[in-house]
Amino acid sequence: MTLHTAGHRRGVVCAPHLAAVEDGRAVLAEGGNAIEAMLAMAATIAAVYPHMNHIGGDGFWLIHEPSGRVRALMGAGRAGSKATPRLYRDAGHNEIPARGPFAALTVPGVVAAWMLALEAAKAQGGKLPLGVLLAPAIKHARDGYAVTRSQVRLTVEKYAELEMVPGFLQTFLVDGKAPEVGSRLTQSAFAATLDQLVHAGLDDFYRGDVAREIAADLERIGSPVTRADLEQFRALVETPLSVAIQVGTLYNSPPPTQGLASLIILSVFDRLRVQQAESFEHIHGLVESTKRAFQVRDRVITDPDRITVDLARFLAPGFLDEQAGKIDRKKAARWPTPYGEGDTIWMGAADASGLVVSYIQSLYWEFGSGCVLPSTGVLMQNRGASFSLDPKALNALAPGRRPFHTLNPALAELPWNAQRD
Repeated sequence: MTLHTAGHRRGVVCAPHLAAVEDGRAVLAEGGNAIEAMLAMAATIAAVYPHMNHIGGDGFWLIHEPSGRVRALMGAGRAGSKATPRLYRDAGHNEIPARGPFAALTVPGVVAAWMLALEAAKAQGGKLPLGVLLAPAIKHARDGYAVTRSQVRLTVEKYAELEMVPGFLQTFLVDGKAPEVGSRLTQSAFAATLDQLVHAGLDDFYRGDVAREIAADLERIGSPVTRADLEQFRALVETPLSVAIQVGTLYNSPPPTQGLASLIILSVFDRLRVQQAESFEHIHGLVESTKRAFQVRDRVITDPDRITVDLARFLAPGFLDEQAGKIDRKKAARWPTPYGEGDTIWMGAADASGLVVSYIQSLYWEFGSGCVLPSTGVLMQNRGASFSLDPKALNALAPGRRPFHTLNPALAELPWNAQRD
């Protein structure tokens, strides 16, 4: 993934697609703050980079305020009320499918987190109306966007998995084939949905006309998410996890994300005191630190409503020292866990006031469940595929439960002297 960055006298923005960068920079030029710029970018990236993210997915924000306070906005969708292990067993599944209507089993959390972000933007002096922030994305979706090389490649690679999924072929193929690089595709239903949200408010996605259309389409294709599930959903403001290392303080999102694992990796590696970048010692240290962190992650990270241990113990100096001490500097530890699928996008924004945003918006796998809802153009995620049908599993499927998330938007606070070094 190539990251594009653009600066302005009011700040800087970064995203994996140039159109998102341009739209975020334009918001800064209009006098908007970093959160407003990120909202515009979040909508645009769904319109121009839909194979990696959409508003049918989840989103996680870290916001560093000028006061120094850091907050996490958690848009983690819950499993639908009909998403029971019996539903899948009766349908002949021994595990949750990765594609199709049965994979679209969690409420999209992206827009709910946008709602909290819009409130946070106003609290920091933001004055730009929602219509201004979403206008570029509406134009991209309605008038067409240039298809990227990665979208073409993944359309070809994932075609066999997605050809029978409702809405996929009609939305992302041209005459039954993958589009060419640079050709233009539209998302007209998605554009209309964004326009409706501008006029009715973002809450309409969960408790208004858009919610009604989403629920009707989900029921039609056989998803276990209902209108009541949409109505009851709220994103949450949480305190992020944090840890101090040699060069400053690191922040990441709390469960159900694996932010804890990311902080453990960096903290354990910091203790190895590696001197030469990209050396064997450097690569080996990162890999072994990751193994130590993932052992913790796989034991404890689940829906936070079900976590019974104090996560602070895993970021305490004594525990981190112990983990670093267990790493053999010359030998790799055994690692039997198989490789997992998944991809996503990250974006960043900062303004002159000291407001900084780190944001991830994702569908889980490329194209998510593959289900595109015809009335709204919403592409549904497959995040619920990370649930297990084993009732004894750490992340066992149950209605209303939040799935484990690989997503974690990192943020570092570094003293000026550390930055210079």
